[in-house]
Amino acid sequence: MENVGALFANHPHSPPDTSLIATCVAACYECGNLSVACSDACLAEPRVAELVCCIRTCLDCGDVCLATARVLSRLTEPSPMLLEVQLMACAEACRICAEECESLAAMFEQCRVCAEVCRACEQTCRALLHGASLT
Repeated sequence: MENVGALFANHPHSPPDTSLIATCVAACYECGNLSVACSDACLAEPRVAELVCCIRTCLDCGDVCLATARVLSRLTEPSPMLLEVQLMACAEACRICAEECESLAAMFEQCRVCAEVCRACEQTCRALLHGASLT
């Protein structure tokens, strides 16, 4: 995250406070990558048929998180409405994924980890939605 923050702080079009944006970008990248890794670990489980919903949810969450990180990383003339909708979609994808993974966390360690990361990303997206100027 240090590199993201440094880049944002020196960007010619950065908003006054980029720390929350940088934190959210980092959380989205982490959640996106870990959600995909969770789905891969679930695919390797002997009872994979029981994990189809989790796998699909994790892959969807990962895609939304990575797209959100990329959109948030573009500081030059962003659309506030697009950023708001993207952050809402990401927070919701993380909430749904966290709930699915929490239901499996007692049996699968990868799901426990994924649920924690999803909850953290959800909170970060909601904090950015309610606490910072995105433009």
